[in-house]
Amino acid sequence: MTLHQAKLDILEAGRRLYDRGYIVSSDGNISARFDEGRLIVTPSGLCKGNLSVEDLCVCDMEGRKISGLRSPSSEIGMHLFLYRERPDIKAVVHAHPPTATGFSVAGMPLTDCVLPEVVITLGSIPTAKYGTPGGPEISEPIRKFVKDYDAFLLENHGATTVGSDVMNAYFKMETLEHFARILFVARQLGGANVLNQEQVDKLLRIRERLGIRGPDPACAVGDAPSGPDTSESEIPTLRTRSASNPAGDPPPPEDDLITEITRQVTHELRTKIQ
Repeated sequence: MTLHQAKLDILEAGRRLYDRGYIVSSDGNISARFDEGRLIVTPSGLCKGNLSVEDLCVCDMEGRKISGLRSPSSEIGMHLFLYRERPDIKAVVHAHPPTATGFSVAGMPLTDCVLPEVVITLGSIPTAKYGTPGGPEISEPIRKFVKDYDAFLLENHGATTVGSDVMNAYFKMETLEHFARILFVARQLGGANVLNQEQVDKLLRIRERLGIRGPDPACAVGDAPSGPDTSESEIPTLRTRSASNPAGDPPPPEDDLITEITRQVTHELRTKIQ
């Protein structure tokens, strides 16, 4: 990731967050680590929906400003904490998407296994205990989640996602909020149709083959199914670069996950019909 591209991606992510209503006024913050010693971060006190390149700050890994006309985000400490805890993180997005934030205010984590693409890409989405924004208190509750999760709610304070680049982290925020909206509507309609353990296990095998990090999602599952089972051998094998298969082919980009899931579900249905 070049410095210029990282800046452009931050501006684009900020516009999308604002246009979608995930942030208002001067809410939210975005950063990108573009080398081992420097990161770009959005400024404090400005709307992230209409920033210019000149508004962005370049800081070192201690949070000291290297260049930029503005002051860096007051929550830069949380970003630095995440980068230190996980060297693979290259970008952080913090926002207040309304439905997901409503779950965080209600103290309800997004842990129901209801959407296959969410189980695969994010697993479950835990809630970190409340910490005062702008200081070290906000980071400590995240510590037990950061190693294993790429998305988490912050109690009474929105959500944070991390990724391999800015847009990767941003799209995880989209997925998180989309999931929250669907789950909210399902509960308003009488309850969510939660996937059972067998169905979740099959998704986890796909997750593993795609090389996506994280533990098995600690999500609520439904009752066991009735009807024919589909054996593991009937799920197409995907070779990935992972700890268990370091020589495998690179995993497909996350943008292709929905296509891949659809293909595998169609394969299963055709097998049952035959």
